Amino acid sequence: MRSTKVDWTHVEHPAALAAFELAYAREFDVFVFYDMPGVRFGAGGPEFTEPPQRFKDNFLALLNAGKGCVFLHHAIAGWPAWNEYAEILGGRFLYVPSLLRNGYRQDSGYRHGVTHQVACVADHPVTQAVASSFSITDELYLYEVFENSVTPLLRSDHRFVQENFYSAAKVVLERKMYDNAGWEHPPGSDLIGWAKTYARSRIVYLQCRDDPLAYANPHYRQLIGNAVRFVA
Repeated sequence: MRSTKVDWTHVEHPAALAAFELAYAREFDVFVFYDMPGVRFGAGGPEFTEPPQRFKDNFLALLNAGKGCVFLHHAIAGWPAWNEYAEILGGRFLYVPSLLRNGYRQDSGYRHGVTHQVACVADHPVTQAVASSFSITDELYLYEVFENSVTPLLRSDHRFVQENFYSAAKVVLERKMYDNAGWEHPPGSDLIGWAKTYARSRIVYLQCRDDPLAYANPHYRQLIGNAVRFVA
């Protein structure tokens, strides 16, 4: 497998918002997101806030300029009060039932420590030098995927049905982990990796990245390196 050597800078929130100031952001070729901004968990349930208008303007300007972005795992739950963010990524993880794309969607599901088989379903720069099928252990989501807006790259053989997942709303509203009693969710997408464009920018989303076993998986490491090169 081909190695990837990059110079990188790690910036945490809230300072991360400043990284999108245009004069600063131009110094970087790619943004890699492993964050979940705009969500604050409290005793009464989650609070969702929109990003500052300055951040929106800067981020959209960068996308219009062709700045590449790679989003990992729970980054798909970020900025839930900003609908355009879901369109940029190609989907959304919902902590509570919500309106999305003019439809009412049930809260998403999660399941930790799932060992499943991943199939590369496209001959694409992101899947180069990656086995056509490989096993990984990681958290999976029963979430919203805009399959008509993305290029599928990776599919899982796990069954994405409600009995195989737990309700996110049960956790954030009722403090009940690993619970799906009374929760009803339609069968979901088995797509766990995709590419797309937004404005002039290349976008890649990879659902893997929660379990330490996933971090060590050489196939996943190759995917991340490929994704960074591709969007750059």
